[in-house]
Amino acid sequence: MDKVYKVIEVVGCSAKSYQDAIQNAVTEASKTLTGLAWFEVKEMRGGLKEGKITEYQAIIKLGFRLIED
Repeated sequence: MDKVYKVIEVVGCSAKSYQDAIQNAVTEASKTLTGLAWFEVKEMRGGLKEGKITEYQAIIKLGFRLIED
């Protein structure tokens, strides 16, 4: 059986780590999307205040399978 996927981009944020930022993005997306199959980290960045890291941000691509009715 052939498969077809749709790809979207989301940004996850965390005060703790990039790993948590990625997980937060996947967790929130899974609340409204079904068939999530993979992710790809596109970009990592963060927020700074007075020379300290205040936020980790991860832009990820999420792939989910298109399901026929």
